[in-house]
Amino acid sequence: MQITYFNYFCKNTKLLAMDEFLSRPFYNNTIGEWAIALTIIVSSVIIAKLTFFIISRIVKKFTKRSKSKLDDIIVDMIEEPIVFAIIIAGIWYGLNFLNLNEWWQEFIGKVYYILIIFNIAWMITRLFDALVNEYLEPLVDKSDSDLDDQLLPIARKGIKVTVWIIALVVGLNNAGYDIGALIAGLGIGGLALAMAAKDSVANLFGGFTIFTDKPFTIHDRIKADGFDGTVEEIGIRSTRLKTLEGRIVTIPNAHFASESIENISSETRRKMVLDLGLTYDTTPKAMQDAMVTLQEIAKNNKSVDNVGIVTAFTEFGDSAMIIRFIYYIIKGEDIYATMSSINMEILVKFNEKKFDFAFPTQTIYTVKGD
Repeated sequence: MQITYFNYFCKNTKLLAMDEFLSRPFYNNTIGEWAIALTIIVSSVIIAKLTFFIISRIVKKFTKRSKSKLDDIIVDMIEEPIVFAIIIAGIWYGLNFLNLNEWWQEFIGKVYYILIIFNIAWMITRLFDALVNEYLEPLVDKSDSDLDDQLLPIARKGIKVTVWIIALVVGLNNAGYDIGALIAGLGIGGLALAMAAKDSVANLFGGFTIFTDKPFTIHDRIKADGFDGTVEEIGIRSTRLKTLEGRIVTIPNAHFASESIENISSETRRKMVLDLGLTYDTTPKAMQDAMVTLQEIAKNNKSVDNVGIVTAFTEFGDSAMIIRFIYYIIKGEDIYATMSSINMEILVKFNEKKFDFAFPTQTIYTVKGD
């Protein structure tokens, strides 16, 4: 009985000593209050780790069973921001449990709001990056143009920077800071930068126009700014053409946004127009036979499209009767080889049928006087 009483007395003594220790003041709070605040913070870390474990081991197993990758991406990208948000909330709640002076309470509140906004921005940019990597980059890699490969990193960084700037402005505003002067300063600085870099911006938008409208692609033959050539490279600032003479011409992209472009490679076939002049002693029957012969020559050539062939007696010229011959060379065929083949066949057939080509002549009539 004496031992039991002694143990009870010792326990009560220890409890009293512990209570006295926890009641001791320490920086405007008792040690017990500091212990509770620390317990809340540690508990938030434990809950965050538990949440991370549940998401990584359980939730992800369910998302992997679905056919879509979108849910896997979303869960994977929001996992760490959620864990960070739990820790932030735990720290904020634990510190708010303490009796802090007004300055510290205001400071902690501002930091908390800023961290929450930044955490949301972090989650958005992570999700944006993952979606670009999964869906947009494969499409860019499949395209023939190099422009989208160059524009994508710029657009990605631009969007991410914009998100972080918005987060900074919103965070500072919610924290009670006056951002009017900051925005005004950014506006003036942005205006000065825009004025200094207006040509570069114009070229950048011109490149964006090429990327979106696709008036031409790599290896297309185009006519632009007085040059006729093949597109060798499409850059952010300029486009390079290799002219028919073999020279490289660099054209600023701003030109393509404001001027017309003729894409020769977009034609499905090449139209050829040939005017043939026969002498005035050619009979009507021979003229008709000549036109039929031209039709047969075009139709028998494998490089010529049989649709749209035209032969017409169009004009009584100064020294010849003109037959207009129109035919179309199929895309991908050798233009000059086909022209040479057609012209050679015309020469052979017309010589066989005794059709005489006219050449410029002039007849002078003289009148004798009395």
